[in-house]
Amino acid sequence: MSLEKRVEATAKNIEGKVQEVIGDVTGNPKDQAEGQAKQAEAQLRHTVENIKDDVKKSLD
Repeated sequence: MSLEKRVEATAKNIEGKVQEVIGDVTGNPKDQAEGQAKQAEAQLRHTVENIKDDVKKSLD
C-alpha cells in the first residue's frame, strides 16, 4: 500500500474518532454520525489499497 494513502486514511480515521467523541461529549448526534462516516471512509480506503497490493503481488 502506498505509504501516502495509508497516512491519509489513518488521519481520516483519527479525525473521525475525535469528531465522534466530541459528539458523544456534547450530545450532538450530527457530529457522532459524521465521525462514524469518516471512520467508515478510512476503512474503505484501507480496503481499496489492500486490494491493490494483493493484485500487484499476484501479477509479480
